[in-house]
Amino acid sequence: MTDHDPDDHAFSEGQGFDDPYEGFDLEPPEFEVDPDKVDPVDSRVVTDMLDRRNIPSDAVDPTQLLDVGLEYMHINRHEQAAETFERVAQYTEDDRIEQEAWTNKGAAHAELEEWDAAIGAYREALDFDEESEAQRASEDVSGATANSDHAATAETNLAYALWESGRSEQALEHAERAVEIDPRFAEAWYNRGFFLLERGLSEDALEAFDNAIRLGFRNADVLEEKARALEEEGEYDRAEELAEEVDEMREQAEQQLLE
Repeated sequence: MTDHDPDDHAFSEGQGFDDPYEGFDLEPPEFEVDPDKVDPVDSRVVTDMLDRRNIPSDAVDPTQLLDVGLEYMHINRHEQAAETFERVAQYTEDDRIEQEAWTNKGAAHAELEEWDAAIGAYREALDFDEESEAQRASEDVSGATANSDHAATAETNLAYALWESGRSEQALEHAERAVEIDPRFAEAWYNRGFFLLERGLSEDALEAFDNAIRLGFRNADVLEEKARALEEEGEYDRAEELAEEVDEMREQAEQQLLE
């Protein structure tokens, strides 16, 4: 073994540091957060901000992401569906897709009986629609940027969520708006009839149920509510006939499930 003079070894000089030298640390990047709008203990905030920071919009296909959310709904993964629809709304630049995403997010929360969250999502869809209308008016632009079908769906679903939350007067108001937006939306007529009947307005409710049936929304629920309205109007024979038809429809549905 021989002794080596350390001065004989040529060490790599490397690339050195920039001047002035900026050190590094392991702290996360700083985000600009308005504490008046964001709860600092909300763990989802960082995730959402990282999404926007690290994933460019053109790397996301909102249409495909919307389909993913719908598939989650089909397999009853409603929490994942709600998160997916929120991502769609964040990334899309298409007004129609954004409104559909908020509406579907509300439906996902409704399936979880998270009524406040559902109401919030439906209001996002409708507020977005109102903003689009205002923008078109200010720019004197014709043509719809949002899909009236989604607006009508958001209104009628919002009505149901409000009713579940005990706000029946607001529920009827939004049910009325739904049929104003889309008079051919059969489910909106059914909901309008239901809320009218709840307030004791059986004659108006019957008209709404008949409209729903004429538009093809004829099922046991509609007929059962119509029978209840007929009873309120004193038309007991017609009510009994409908009640028998409802029983038959439900028996057939049960048999089909068994088969």
